[in-house]
Amino acid sequence: MKPSIPISSNSPRMDVQMSWWAMNGLHSSGDRQSAWSQEAKLQRIAEAGFAGVNAFIPEPAQAKEWRRLLEQYGLTLSVNAYPKSAVDMTEFIEKLRAYDGAVQYVNAQVMTPFIVDTSAEKLLHDIARLAEDARIHVFIETHRGTITQDLLRTVEYVNSLPSLRLTIDFSHYVVAGEMRTISDEAEALLQTLLTRTSCIHARVSNGEQVQVNVGEQGEHPMLSHFERWWESGMRHWLAQASLGDHFPFVCELGPPPYAITLDEYGDKSDEISDRWTQSLLLADRARSIWSRISKSQGSTGLA
Repeated sequence: MKPSIPISSNSPRMDVQMSWWAMNGLHSSGDRQSAWSQEAKLQRIAEAGFAGVNAFIPEPAQAKEWRRLLEQYGLTLSVNAYPKSAVDMTEFIEKLRAYDGAVQYVNAQVMTPFIVDTSAEKLLHDIARLAEDARIHVFIETHRGTITQDLLRTVEYVNSLPSLRLTIDFSHYVVAGEMRTISDEAEALLQTLLTRTSCIHARVSNGEQVQVNVGEQGEHPMLSHFERWWESGMRHWLAQASLGDHFPFVCELGPPPYAITLDEYGDKSDEISDRWTQSLLLADRARSIWSRISKSQGSTGLA
């Protein structure tokens, strides 16, 4: 496996990436029966200015085609892992080594929501050790239904584990905590997690639904909270970054049932918003935030 993040003399930069899962079911306007092909998706991602895709380890039979298309369109690849144990993570790393292509980083959802305290901390420590030994970057996602599903316990993990690096997706905490407004107490806890930001997954919750349309111009009042958190995470990352480091910002607007549909009782195919257009809006907002803060901190890298 190639090095996960190439070292160069460039300033630290942000890579705006697209979730492959978020491309599920996308199609041209007025043609719901014809979803975009793999190559059409990658072409659109590249033409929209994204630097890479967050997806999965290609299966051996598809690996050559994935490598060809990623190279053709100049896109990086990051992958998702779903371990329940250190053994699972070891097996995942072996599969990753078998893939003959570059992987930028691993985003991990640790699928053990019912272990807490020292047992959870040991598992997170073991995953971090395995990642260090394998010389890959593994970031633990803040996600419902996983080891980090609870905001309070995740803060405890951060306080106990200096090596813990996070993929920040606060939509899960906002909807789980029904945060239609953000209290000072909640803000302080969220800011604690942001000190460990290594990646961001972009989705906006209103405290009742996990993913909402933020409006054509980003008019939704909750977007300003998420933009504040994204900026804080970027600032923390930049303060610790080295030359050549890349910061992943992934637009991750999921298909139904994440996306709200008009036919909730049926096929769940009639979405109330255009996920592709909304993804482009979130990408533009991320680039704007990064441009502003990176200039103030002496870094201008953007992709």
